[in-house]
Amino acid sequence: MAYKIIASQCSGCSACEAECPNTAIREKGGTFVIDPAKCTECEGHFDAPQCVAVCPVDGCIKKV
Repeated sequence: MAYKIIASQCSGCSACEAECPNTAIREKGGTFVIDPAKCTECEGHFDAPQCVAVCPVDGCIKKV
């Protein structure tokens, strides 16, 4: 499984990008996207996905 950033809700703040231990998050067109091939939901690094933990917009990042 992986997470997805809902583009219409993303504020483009970039908080999530620096927190990803797998460099799975990148900027695209003013918002951010998660590469599902690289996303491990932070397993082996943290107890919870860090992108979700630091995102200031509730519900912006969803599990797919």
